[in-house]
Amino acid sequence: MSMNVVTLLYLVASVCFIQALKGLSNPKSARLGNVFGMAGMAIAMLTTLALIVKQASSLGSDLVLGLAVLVGALIVGGAIGTVVAARVEMTRMPELIAAMHSLIGLAAVCIAYAVVSEPSAFGLALGGELPYGNRVELFIGTFIGAITFSGSVIAFGKLSGKYKFRLFQGAPVVYPGQHALNLALAVAMVGFGVAFFLTQSWLPFIVMTAIAFALGVLIIIPIGGADMPVVVSMLNSYSGWAAAGIGFSLNNPMLIIAGSLVGSSGAILSYIMCRAMNRSFFSVLLGGFGAETAADSGAKREQRPVKSGSADDAAFLLGNAESVVIVPGYGLAVARAQHALKELTDKLTGKGIDVRYAIHPVAGRMPGHMNVLLAEAEVPYDQVFEMEDINAEFGQTDVVLVLGANDVVNPAAKTDPASPIAGMPILEAYKARTVIVNKRSMASGYAGLDNDLFYMDKTMMVFSDAKKVIENMTKALE
Repeated sequence: MSMNVVTLLYLVASVCFIQALKGLSNPKSARLGNVFGMAGMAIAMLTTLALIVKQASSLGSDLVLGLAVLVGALIVGGAIGTVVAARVEMTRMPELIAAMHSLIGLAAVCIAYAVVSEPSAFGLALGGELPYGNRVELFIGTFIGAITFSGSVIAFGKLSGKYKFRLFQGAPVVYPGQHALNLALAVAMVGFGVAFFLTQSWLPFIVMTAIAFALGVLIIIPIGGADMPVVVSMLNSYSGWAAAGIGFSLNNPMLIIAGSLVGSSGAILSYIMCRAMNRSFFSVLLGGFGAETAADSGAKREQRPVKSGSADDAAFLLGNAESVVIVPGYGLAVARAQHALKELTDKLTGKGIDVRYAIHPVAGRMPGHMNVLLAEAEVPYDQVFEMEDINAEFGQTDVVLVLGANDVVNPAAKTDPASPIAGMPILEAYKARTVIVNKRSMASGYAGLDNDLFYMDKTMMVFSDAKKVIENMTKALE
C-alpha cells in the first residue's frame, strides 16, 4: 500500500466523518449519519492496520506477534463496545459517553508515553532526541488527555448517581482557596511541561502528567448536577483536541482531522448549551451552581400547597382541549414511557386535537436526549418543535402536559432576578391556560431549585410513574 493510497483512504474516512456530523445534526438524517460514522471509522482502522503491516514488514519485525496483538485488541474492544451499546439504557447514555471520553484521554496519554519511551519506533528522534516541535505536541496531548481522563471519571460518577463516594455526588464540592489551588497547579503543570520541552527528561514529564490528572478531578468536582450536560460536551471537546495533538506527533493526518472535528464540534455544542442555560462557559468550569439553593428549597416546598389530581382528571382536561403541547423530560426517559406516550397522542390526534412536542436544548441528561426518545417511539418529526419555535405558541395553548421535566419549565428564570437560573431560556409552559405536571414527587430537579410552576392555580400535579399515568390516561380517553 503506497502512501498515496493511504492518504486517499484517510481523506475518504475524513469525508465520512464530516457527513456523520452533518447527519447527526437532524433527527431525520441521524441514522444515515451514524452509518457514515461507522464507515469512516472502519476505513480508518483498516487503513491504519494495513499501514502497520507494511511498516512492520519493511523493518523485519515480528509481524505475526504484532498482528496477533492488533487483531486481538480489535476483537476484544469491538466485543466490549457491542455488548455495552446493546445493553445500555437511554437514561444511562450520558454516563456511557463520559466513560468513552475517559478512554480516549487515557489512550492519548499512553501513546504519548510510548512515543517518549521509544521515539525511533514512530520514526522520530533516531538519534535519541525528540524534535522540539514534537515535545510541544506531546506535552499538549498528554495534559489534555490526562485532564479528560480523570475529569470524565468524575463526570461518570456524578451522572451515575450509584456511588456514595463524596466526589461522585451530584452536589458541587467546594472549599476555601479552590480556584487559587487550581491556578497554582495549572502554572506548575506548565512549568514542568517547559522543563520537559528543554530537557526531554522523564521526571518533569511524569510530574506534569500527575498534576494534569489531579486537575481533571479538581476542575469537575465543583460543578453541580445542573451543569453536567455542558461538562459532558466540554469533555467531548477535550478528547478531540487530545487526539489531534497526538496525531501531530505521530504524523497521522487521520487522527488530526478526526480529533479536530470532535474538538471543534464539542466546543461549539458546549457554547450552544451554555447559551441555552444562560451560563458563561468559564462560570461552568468554576462551578458551584445550585449548591446554595438546594438546602432551602425543600422547606419552601413543604409550606406551599399544590393542586393534585388523578390520571382520569388529566385525561378529561386533555380530551376536552383543542390544542395540547407535551414537554418531555428526564422522568419520561426513566419510566421508559415514550411508546405509551405515542399511543396517548395518537388517541388525542384521533379526536381532532392538535398535539405538539416542545423540546428544550438541555432537557434530559444530554443534548438531543428527548429527540432520541421520541424518534425511538416513531413520533412524527413534524410534531416535534424546538424551544425557539414553540415558545410563542404557549399563550394560545389549552393544555400543556409536562412529563418529568423540571428546571427547563421553571418560571423563576423569567420572574425571579435573584434565582440562580435567572435569564435562562425556558419553555414558557406557565403561559398556557392549563398545565398538567406529572412527577413521582415534589423533589427538585437537577439544579436543586424549587419550581414555581407547580404552585400555580392553573397547574394540576399528577404524582406517579410516568408510564403508569400515561397508560391510565389513555384508558380513560377510550
